Amino acid sequence: MLTGSLSVDTGKRAGDEVVQLYVKHEKSALEHPAEELRGFKRIALQPGETKTVEIPLAASSLGYWDTNKQSFVVEPGKLELRVGASSADIRLNKSISIIN
Repeated sequence: MLTGSLSVDTGKRAGDEVVQLYVKHEKSALEHPAEELRGFKRIALQPGETKTVEIPLAASSLGYWDTNKQSFVVEPGKLELRVGASSADIRLNKSISIIN
């Protein structure tokens, strides 16, 4: 799980923000979108408030259907986890490696 203080309400009014988790596959043997939305969480913030947000990401959710094996398979390799208010507003990056 990737955690961090990502959301800060810098305005004078309370508000909501949707924190989004994206996955980007690096050097995959398979074709993937440039980045994939894998989770999100709506949070309420008071003026000046900072919150830590946790968005679970199970390794099994990164799998693809292998027709030869007739099962889901998680491809080993590097992934970049990206968190922000949108795909154009990324505020936290973390690279991880999947090892089988």
